[in-house]
Amino acid sequence: MKPTQIRIAWGLVTAAIISPIVLADYNPLQVEIEADKIETIDTSFAYGKSNRDVPILLYIPKSTKRTPIVIFSHGLGGSRFGSAFLGKHWAARGYAAVFIQHPGSDQSVMEGVPLLKRFSALKKAANLENTLHRFRDVSVLLDQLKKWNKQKAHVLKGRLDLSKVGMSGHSFGAVTTQGVSGQSARFGGQKYLDKRIKAALPMSPSVTRGASAEKSFSEVNIPWLSMTGTKDGSPIQRLKPEDRQKVYAALPPGEKYELVLWKAEHSAFTERRLPGDRERRNPNHHKVILALSVAFWDAYVNGDSDARAWLKGDRPRSIMESKDA
Repeated sequence: MKPTQIRIAWGLVTAAIISPIVLADYNPLQVEIEADKIETIDTSFAYGKSNRDVPILLYIPKSTKRTPIVIFSHGLGGSRFGSAFLGKHWAARGYAAVFIQHPGSDQSVMEGVPLLKRFSALKKAANLENTLHRFRDVSVLLDQLKKWNKQKAHVLKGRLDLSKVGMSGHSFGAVTTQGVSGQSARFGGQKYLDKRIKAALPMSPSVTRGASAEKSFSEVNIPWLSMTGTKDGSPIQRLKPEDRQKVYAALPPGEKYELVLWKAEHSAFTERRLPGDRERRNPNHHKVILALSVAFWDAYVNGDSDARAWLKGDRPRSIMESKDA
Protein backbone atom coordinates (compact mmCIF):
# COMPACT_ATOMS: atom_id res chain seq x y z
CA MET A 1 0.00 0.00 0.00
CA LYS A 2 1.69 3.21 -1.14
CA PRO A 3 1.61 6.16 1.26
CA THR A 4 0.23 8.45 -1.46
CA GLN A 5 -2.89 6.35 -1.83
CA ILE A 6 -6.25 6.38 -0.06
CA ARG A 7 -7.93 3.07 0.62
CA ILE A 8 -11.63 2.76 -0.02
CA ALA A 9 -13.59 -0.48 -0.05
CA TRP A 10 -13.82 -0.70 -3.83
CA GLY A 11 -10.07 -0.60 -4.25
CA LEU A 12 -6.89 1.40 -4.12
CA VAL A 13 -7.20 4.63 -6.06
CA THR A 14 -4.84 7.59 -6.05
CA ALA A 15 -6.23 10.67 -4.39
CA ALA A 16 -5.87 12.65 -7.61
CA ILE A 17 -8.33 10.34 -9.35
CA ILE A 18 -11.08 10.51 -6.75
CA SER A 19 -10.59 14.11 -5.64
CA PRO A 20 -13.87 16.04 -6.13
CA ILE A 21 -14.43 19.74 -5.83
CA VAL A 22 -14.15 20.57 -2.14
CA LEU A 23 -15.26 23.79 -0.50
CA ALA A 24 -12.09 25.49 0.68
CA ASP A 25 -13.57 26.52 4.03
CA TYR A 26 -14.37 23.03 5.33
CA ASN A 27 -11.94 22.39 8.18
CA PRO A 28 -12.62 19.50 10.61
CA LEU A 29 -9.99 20.80 13.03
CA GLN A 30 -11.66 24.16 13.45
CA VAL A 31 -13.22 24.68 16.87
CA GLU A 32 -16.81 25.81 16.34
CA ILE A 33 -17.89 25.86 19.99
CA GLU A 34 -15.56 27.31 22.63
CA ALA A 35 -14.71 25.33 25.77
CA ASP A 36 -16.83 27.55 28.03
CA LYS A 37 -19.85 26.71 25.87
CA ILE A 38 -19.41 22.95 26.48
CA GLU A 39 -20.52 21.15 29.62
CA THR A 40 -19.63 17.75 31.01
CA ILE A 41 -22.26 15.56 32.63
CA ASP A 42 -21.06 12.65 34.76
CA THR A 43 -23.92 10.27 35.48
CA SER A 44 -24.97 6.63 35.20
CA PHE A 45 -27.87 4.30 34.45
CA ALA A 46 -28.77 0.85 35.72
CA TYR A 47 -30.51 -2.06 34.07
CA GLY A 48 -31.26 -5.79 34.27
CA LYS A 49 -32.00 -8.14 37.14
CA SER A 50 -28.54 -7.51 38.57
CA ASN A 51 -29.14 -3.75 38.43
CA ARG A 52 -25.93 -3.35 36.44
CA ASP A 53 -24.73 0.21 37.02
CA VAL A 54 -23.08 1.79 33.97
CA PRO A 55 -21.30 5.15 34.35
CA ILE A 56 -21.20 7.61 31.45
CA LEU A 57 -19.53 10.96 30.85
CA LEU A 58 -21.03 13.37 28.33
CA TYR A 59 -19.31 16.24 26.60
CA ILE A 60 -22.16 18.30 25.15
CA PRO A 61 -22.63 21.83 23.79
CA LYS A 62 -24.64 24.18 25.99
CA SER A 63 -27.47 24.49 23.53
CA THR A 64 -31.19 23.93 23.40
CA LYS A 65 -31.13 22.53 19.87
CA ARG A 66 -31.02 18.80 19.23
CA THR A 67 -27.46 17.50 18.97
CA PRO A 68 -26.20 14.41 17.07
CA ILE A 69 -24.65 11.72 19.26
CA VAL A 70 -21.33 9.88 19.18
CA ILE A 71 -20.76 7.05 21.66
CA PHE A 72 -17.23 6.05 22.68
CA SER A 73 -16.34 2.72 24.33
CA HIS A 74 -13.04 2.47 26.24
CA GLY A 75 -10.44 -0.25 25.99
CA LEU A 76 -9.70 -3.02 28.48
CA GLY A 77 -8.92 -1.54 31.91
CA GLY A 78 -10.02 1.95 30.86
CA SER A 79 -12.77 4.29 31.96
CA ARG A 80 -15.14 6.99 30.76
CA PHE A 81 -12.44 9.57 31.47
CA GLY A 82 -9.96 8.18 28.93
CA SER A 83 -9.29 9.68 25.46
CA ALA A 84 -10.86 12.96 26.57
CA PHE A 85 -9.16 14.74 23.64
CA LEU A 86 -11.74 13.04 21.41
CA GLY A 87 -14.77 13.96 23.48
CA LYS A 88 -13.74 17.59 23.86
CA HIS A 89 -13.13 18.10 20.14
CA TRP A 90 -16.24 16.20 19.03
CA ALA A 91 -18.32 18.37 21.37
CA ALA A 92 -16.57 21.47 20.03
CA ARG A 93 -17.81 20.38 16.62
CA GLY A 94 -21.42 20.15 17.77
CA TYR A 95 -21.77 16.53 18.93
CA ALA A 96 -22.93 15.02 22.19
CA ALA A 97 -19.95 12.77 22.92
CA VAL A 98 -21.06 10.01 25.29
CA PHE A 99 -18.20 8.08 26.89
CA ILE A 100 -19.46 4.85 28.39
CA GLN A 101 -17.68 2.83 31.11
CA HIS A 102 -18.18 -0.94 31.15
CA PRO A 103 -18.10 -2.58 34.62
CA GLY A 104 -16.12 -5.81 34.63
CA SER A 105 -13.67 -4.74 31.94
CA ASP A 106 -12.90 -1.23 33.16
CA GLN A 107 -10.28 0.22 35.50
CA SER A 108 -11.71 -1.77 38.42
CA VAL A 109 -10.01 -4.85 36.95
CA MET A 110 -6.65 -3.51 38.18
CA GLU A 111 -7.73 -1.98 41.49
CA GLY A 112 -5.80 -3.53 44.35
CA VAL A 113 -3.97 -5.93 42.00
CA PRO A 114 -0.16 -6.08 42.35
CA LEU A 115 1.71 -4.71 39.36
CA LEU A 116 3.09 -8.09 38.28
CA LYS A 117 -0.39 -9.64 38.25
CA ARG A 118 -2.19 -6.92 36.30
CA PHE A 119 -1.53 -8.46 32.88
CA SER A 120 -3.19 -11.70 34.00
CA ALA A 121 -6.12 -9.77 35.48
CA LEU A 122 -6.65 -7.86 32.24
CA LYS A 123 -6.40 -11.00 30.13
CA LYS A 124 -8.95 -12.74 32.34
CA ALA A 125 -11.37 -9.81 31.97
CA ALA A 126 -11.24 -9.98 28.15
CA ASN A 127 -13.82 -12.76 28.09
CA LEU A 128 -17.08 -13.51 26.31
CA GLU A 129 -19.23 -12.54 29.29
CA ASN A 130 -17.79 -9.03 29.41
CA THR A 131 -18.00 -8.74 25.63
CA LEU A 132 -21.73 -9.46 25.75
CA HIS A 133 -22.19 -7.03 28.64
CA ARG A 134 -20.55 -4.34 26.54
CA PHE A 135 -22.88 -4.93 23.59
CA ARG A 136 -25.92 -4.71 25.86
CA ASP A 137 -24.55 -1.59 27.59
CA VAL A 138 -24.53 0.29 24.28
CA SER A 139 -28.08 -0.61 23.28
CA VAL A 140 -29.47 0.09 26.75
CA LEU A 141 -27.58 3.40 26.75
CA LEU A 142 -29.41 4.42 23.59
CA ASP A 143 -32.71 3.43 25.21
CA GLN A 144 -31.81 5.52 28.26
CA LEU A 145 -30.79 8.55 26.21
CA LYS A 146 -34.17 8.39 24.49
CA LYS A 147 -35.93 8.39 27.87
CA TRP A 148 -33.85 11.27 29.21
CA ASN A 149 -34.45 13.23 26.02
CA LYS A 150 -38.19 13.08 26.72
CA GLN A 151 -38.06 13.36 30.50
CA LYS A 152 -39.43 16.61 31.86
CA ALA A 153 -36.90 18.67 33.83
CA HIS A 154 -33.98 16.35 32.91
CA VAL A 155 -30.76 18.14 31.99
CA LEU A 156 -30.83 16.42 28.57
CA LYS A 157 -34.50 17.13 27.82
CA GLY A 158 -34.86 17.85 24.11
CA ARG A 159 -31.11 18.20 23.51
CA LEU A 160 -30.35 14.93 21.69
CA ASP A 161 -31.00 13.95 18.09
CA LEU A 162 -31.40 10.18 18.33
CA SER A 163 -31.83 9.85 14.57
CA LYS A 164 -28.12 10.70 14.22
CA VAL A 165 -25.90 8.27 16.14
CA GLY A 166 -22.27 7.30 15.59
CA MET A 167 -20.36 4.58 17.43
CA SER A 168 -16.65 4.42 18.22
CA GLY A 169 -14.24 2.76 20.61
CA HIS A 170 -10.63 1.73 21.09
CA SER A 171 -9.27 -1.83 21.40
CA PHE A 172 -11.90 -3.72 23.47
CA GLY A 173 -14.01 -0.68 22.67
CA ALA A 174 -13.39 -1.38 18.98
CA VAL A 175 -14.63 -4.94 19.54
CA THR A 176 -17.70 -3.38 21.17
CA THR A 177 -18.16 -1.04 18.22
CA GLN A 178 -17.84 -3.88 15.72
CA GLY A 179 -20.39 -6.03 17.53
CA VAL A 180 -23.13 -3.40 17.59
CA SER A 181 -22.37 -1.95 14.15
CA GLY A 182 -22.54 -4.90 11.78
CA GLN A 183 -20.08 -7.65 12.65
CA SER A 184 -21.96 -10.81 11.78
CA ALA A 185 -20.13 -13.26 14.05
CA ARG A 186 -22.58 -14.61 16.60
CA PHE A 187 -21.64 -14.15 20.24
CA GLY A 188 -23.31 -16.56 22.60
CA GLY A 189 -25.79 -17.53 19.88
CA GLN A 190 -26.97 -13.96 19.30
CA LYS A 191 -26.25 -10.97 17.09
CA TYR A 192 -26.08 -7.54 18.70
CA LEU A 193 -26.45 -5.18 15.75
CA ASP A 194 -28.18 -1.96 16.78
CA LYS A 195 -29.75 -0.37 13.72
CA ARG A 196 -29.91 3.04 15.39
CA ILE A 197 -26.16 3.39 14.75
CA LYS A 198 -25.58 5.17 11.42
CA ALA A 199 -21.77 5.02 11.19
CA ALA A 200 -18.94 3.30 13.07
CA LEU A 201 -15.31 4.13 13.78
CA PRO A 202 -13.36 1.29 15.42
CA MET A 203 -9.85 2.23 16.61
CA SER A 204 -7.47 -0.75 16.76
CA PRO A 205 -10.08 -3.20 15.39
CA SER A 206 -9.65 -6.97 15.43
CA VAL A 207 -11.07 -10.23 14.13
CA THR A 208 -12.53 -12.62 16.71
CA ARG A 209 -10.01 -15.39 17.34
CA GLY A 210 -10.79 -18.44 15.24
CA ALA A 211 -13.34 -16.58 13.10
CA SER A 212 -13.18 -15.78 9.41
CA ALA A 213 -12.69 -12.06 8.71
CA GLU A 214 -14.63 -12.35 5.46
CA LYS A 215 -17.62 -13.99 7.15
CA SER A 216 -17.48 -11.70 10.16
CA PHE A 217 -17.60 -8.42 8.24
CA SER A 218 -19.36 -9.29 4.98
CA GLU A 219 -22.70 -7.93 6.26
CA VAL A 220 -21.49 -4.50 7.35
CA ASN A 221 -23.84 -2.13 5.51
CA ILE A 222 -23.17 1.21 7.22
CA PRO A 223 -20.15 3.50 6.74
CA TRP A 224 -17.06 2.39 8.67
CA LEU A 225 -13.73 4.13 9.27
CA SER A 226 -11.12 1.77 10.69
CA MET A 227 -8.09 3.32 12.39
CA THR A 228 -4.87 1.55 13.31
CA GLY A 229 -1.09 1.93 13.18
CA THR A 230 1.92 0.10 11.79
CA LYS A 231 3.00 -0.74 15.40
CA ASP A 232 -0.51 -1.38 16.76
CA GLY A 233 -0.16 -4.85 18.28
CA SER A 234 -1.60 -6.44 21.42
CA PRO A 235 0.10 -8.91 23.78
CA ILE A 236 -3.22 -9.69 25.47
CA GLN A 237 -4.96 -10.64 22.22
CA ARG A 238 -1.72 -11.89 20.66
CA LEU A 239 -2.30 -9.62 17.71
CA LYS A 240 0.28 -8.34 15.27
CA PRO A 241 -0.22 -4.89 13.70
CA GLU A 242 -1.05 -6.41 10.32
CA ASP A 243 -3.84 -8.47 11.91
CA ARG A 244 -5.84 -5.29 12.56
CA GLN A 245 -5.87 -4.42 8.87
CA LYS A 246 -7.72 -7.66 8.09
CA VAL A 247 -10.94 -6.01 9.28
CA TYR A 248 -10.90 -3.33 6.60
CA ALA A 249 -9.79 -5.81 3.93
CA ALA A 250 -12.87 -7.95 4.68
CA LEU A 251 -15.43 -5.13 4.51
CA PRO A 252 -17.86 -5.17 1.57
CA PRO A 253 -17.93 -2.34 -1.00
CA GLY A 254 -19.44 0.94 0.12
CA GLU A 255 -18.49 3.92 2.24
CA LYS A 256 -15.62 2.13 4.00
CA TYR A 257 -12.27 3.71 4.92
CA GLU A 258 -9.05 2.79 6.69
CA LEU A 259 -6.38 5.00 8.26
CA VAL A 260 -3.00 3.43 9.05
CA LEU A 261 -0.71 5.76 11.01
CA TRP A 262 3.02 5.26 10.51
CA LYS A 263 4.77 3.95 13.66
CA ALA A 264 1.61 4.42 15.73
CA GLU A 265 1.44 2.02 18.66
CA HIS A 266 -1.67 0.88 20.50
CA SER A 267 -1.45 3.91 22.78
CA ALA A 268 -1.66 6.38 19.88
CA PHE A 269 -5.44 6.52 20.31
CA THR A 270 -5.14 7.32 24.02
CA GLU A 271 -3.57 10.15 26.02
CA ARG A 272 -0.85 8.19 27.77
CA ARG A 273 1.85 5.68 27.03
CA LEU A 274 1.17 2.03 27.72
CA PRO A 275 3.54 -0.62 29.14
CA GLY A 276 5.72 -1.97 26.35
CA ASP A 277 5.67 1.19 24.21
CA ARG A 278 8.90 1.72 22.31
CA GLU A 279 8.17 4.54 19.87
CA ARG A 280 8.09 8.22 20.69
CA ARG A 281 4.57 9.58 20.74
CA ASN A 282 3.87 11.59 17.61
CA PRO A 283 1.67 14.67 18.28
CA ASN A 284 0.49 14.63 14.68
CA HIS A 285 -1.26 11.31 15.23
CA HIS A 286 -3.91 12.96 17.40
CA LYS A 287 -4.30 15.75 14.85
CA VAL A 288 -5.00 13.23 12.08
CA ILE A 289 -7.32 11.17 14.28
CA LEU A 290 -9.35 14.26 15.20
CA ALA A 291 -9.56 15.58 11.65
CA LEU A 292 -10.61 12.32 10.00
CA SER A 293 -13.00 11.31 12.76
CA VAL A 294 -14.81 14.66 12.62
CA ALA A 295 -15.02 14.57 8.82
CA PHE A 296 -16.40 11.04 9.07
CA TRP A 297 -19.05 12.00 11.65
CA ASP A 298 -19.97 15.13 9.71
CA ALA A 299 -20.33 13.13 6.51
CA TYR A 300 -22.15 10.03 7.70
CA VAL A 301 -23.88 10.98 10.96
CA ASN A 302 -24.73 14.59 10.15
CA GLY A 303 -25.12 14.23 6.37
CA ASP A 304 -22.66 16.98 5.42
CA SER A 305 -21.77 16.70 1.72
CA ASP A 306 -18.77 19.02 2.09
CA ALA A 307 -17.30 16.74 4.74
CA ARG A 308 -17.84 13.70 2.53
CA ALA A 309 -16.09 15.44 -0.35
CA TRP A 310 -13.22 16.45 1.93
CA LEU A 311 -12.85 12.90 3.19
CA LYS A 312 -12.85 11.39 -0.29
CA GLY A 313 -10.51 13.99 -1.76
CA ASP A 314 -6.84 14.76 -1.28
CA ARG A 315 -7.29 17.19 1.62
CA PRO A 316 -6.58 14.61 4.37
CA ARG A 317 -3.05 14.43 2.91
CA SER A 318 -2.43 18.01 4.06
CA ILE A 319 -2.74 16.77 7.66
CA MET A 320 -1.33 13.26 7.40
CA GLU A 321 2.40 12.59 7.29
CA SER A 322 4.00 11.11 4.19
CA LYS A 323 4.11 7.51 5.43
CA ASP A 324 0.59 7.51 6.89
CA ALA A 325 -1.80 5.60 4.64
